[in-house]
Amino acid sequence: MEGPLISVILPVYNVQTYLPRCMNSLFKQTYHNLEFVMIDDGSELACAEACDEYLKMDNRVVVYHKENGGLSDARNYGIARARGKYITCVDPDDYVDIDYIEYLYMLIRKYPCKMSICQHRVWYDNGNVKDFGKPGDECLSNKQCIERMLYHDVIDTSACGKLYRVELFETVQYPKGKLFEDIGTTYALMLQCDDIAVGYESKYNYIFHNNSIVNSLFSIKKMDMLEMTDKMATGVLKCYPELYKAVRRRQVYARLSTLNQMIYEKGYIKQRNEIIAYVKKYGNEVMRDAKAPKRDKVALRLLSINFQLYRICWIIYRNYIMGGKKYDT
Repeated sequence: MEGPLISVILPVYNVQTYLPRCMNSLFKQTYHNLEFVMIDDGSELACAEACDEYLKMDNRVVVYHKENGGLSDARNYGIARARGKYITCVDPDDYVDIDYIEYLYMLIRKYPCKMSICQHRVWYDNGNVKDFGKPGDECLSNKQCIERMLYHDVIDTSACGKLYRVELFETVQYPKGKLFEDIGTTYALMLQCDDIAVGYESKYNYIFHNNSIVNSLFSIKKMDMLEMTDKMATGVLKCYPELYKAVRRRQVYARLSTLNQMIYEKGYIKQRNEIIAYVKKYGNEVMRDAKAPKRDKVALRLLSINFQLYRICWIIYRNYIMGGKKYDT
């Protein structure tokens, strides 16, 4: 399939083990007019050299070496140097279907717009696979898209699995030094689009690592989820105050998600109590919201009984679905 140049942004930091699978999936893309912008974010020598090896394999590869600045800084660095009319982000420990880019570009051609979305498959360490895909596609207004994202209704905040017109990033950057940076960014990119093309087929393969930064045991940096979610809440309500219920649901969900990250920790009592207080203050609003997921309401009911019951149920759920370690309850 022929079309404009599309830049694939790949922030790389000590992931040489996963690079071959990712790069192989990109080199085989059915859409050919591509550049692969690899940003070595201060990796160790072996990974930096691995990036340079790809220069020899495909003349569409561009490699930049920079001091470590984190995922957001690396993405921003690559986007600023991309030559494409469109941009897509791929994390180098994931991989994509061979028609990933063709599918996203087809959606933009079918529904003339500045942004398109596809779905993910999630691969867990225990071998389980969760596929969010199904047939079909449609064009949504930015308001519809954001509302569904706030409710976790198929559309997610991930930077990956999306195709963007490059000019959307003229006023938006990923927040440097923050975890969950896409929560504080994707909504702002959506707000610049009148319409967004949504494809329901899964074309992006996300690898869930139990030992990754986001999925590992709690650290104070994981409180970034609350900051990024509240930033999104402020930005959305400024444009669409009528989405208050959806925004509040997402803010409560962010607290529950952060609480889940703290489940195995005996410390952080102050932060845990603040989160529980917030959830109890606003939880009834979510319980009354017909669009709020049942999962949220079950969690709120359990937490209203007591934290220990909530904790035990979360550990059982995580071990069953995600293949997590067996922790003492």
